[in-house]
Amino acid sequence: MTSPLSRRAWLRTTSLGVGAGLLVPSALPALGRGAFPDANDLGAYATHVAAERAAAGAVRLQSNENPYGMSPRAKQAMLDAWDEHNKYGSPAIALLKETYAAHVGVPAECVMVTQGSREVICTAALAFGIDGQELIAADPTFEAMAEYGGHMGRTVHRVPLDAAHGHDLEAMNTHVGTKTGLVFVCNPNNPTGALMPDASLRDFVVSNAQRTTVLVDEAYHEYVTDSSYRTMIDLVLQGRNVIVLRTASKIHGLAGCRIGFAIARPDIIARLQGFTTGVPNALSARAAIAAVNDREWPLFCVQQNTEAREILRAAIANTGCAQTPSQTNFIFFDARQPASNVRTRLEARGYLVGRTFPPYNTWVRVSVGTPEEMRAFAKVLPEALD
Repeated sequence: MTSPLSRRAWLRTTSLGVGAGLLVPSALPALGRGAFPDANDLGAYATHVAAERAAAGAVRLQSNENPYGMSPRAKQAMLDAWDEHNKYGSPAIALLKETYAAHVGVPAECVMVTQGSREVICTAALAFGIDGQELIAADPTFEAMAEYGGHMGRTVHRVPLDAAHGHDLEAMNTHVGTKTGLVFVCNPNNPTGALMPDASLRDFVVSNAQRTTVLVDEAYHEYVTDSSYRTMIDLVLQGRNVIVLRTASKIHGLAGCRIGFAIARPDIIARLQGFTTGVPNALSARAAIAAVNDREWPLFCVQQNTEAREILRAAIANTGCAQTPSQTNFIFFDARQPASNVRTRLEARGYLVGRTFPPYNTWVRVSVGTPEEMRAFAKVLPEALD
């Protein structure tokens, strides 16, 4: 009788182990020993990822994904947790909550783990817009709250950005009143990449948190290199009506795993929790735990992103097109023609870029890929703009 395949051997011979890239023995020789690769191994892994991306076809520069994906350590954690895939009530969710709370410096009761950061926004729109209360957001910004609120029939005040392509805080203030249930702020903003000055944004959040609840989306927090930037988590610790959103989708490369985090006072967390529709899956949670505990991988990704972002910034500058100063893993620039035209020409040359963001109909959002991808992109960009 043939002995059954071991769990790991089976995974290595199926699409889960090979096609999904969970194991890359040639590029990650240290993984089999449970050790984290040293700097040389990270370089080898980056080379392997770049080759896989090139072989996959058009280069994905449209969704602000981490081109390097999850860390080798997170991949190994997901593989090791395979036996949890058929069980309800995995302890991984509670452990992830505790792990992330320690990571950001708050009590565990101040964290809610969600199915992606979008669920934080949607549950907040439900919880704080349920009694006919109004919602306020910049325009354009990450659209989840405005879209979800609109589907619920709520009044959503979409406030145009200021001249610097950031939140017009004065204009947003004029809409805050007794009917306001939630104010949404994305910092740095998506799609523009603009980072708000800390003092003015902090004053805005503090003053409005006395009248309503403010949700601050910090999805791109780890990519920011501006030394003046500060998170708003300290306002949560002060007991204010503030929700801070974070995600494992960006720097941790877990976009497809759907892991998000709400950070708020325990009573706000409890209110949000009542509107959730499920919990993240156990394998994603195990990967996220390993990713949060991994110190080397995010530093590597930030270093690569900063280098690649500068290559992209310079390439756009050489075309003479205006661009917003970005503190994220994407750049927003004015192509001086319909963005849809540029998007079509870039796709024909093997690059997928972001959709149009009205009313910025001539602006194009390009996610930052690897440095090598950005050098190649720089060569075709002038042709796509011609």
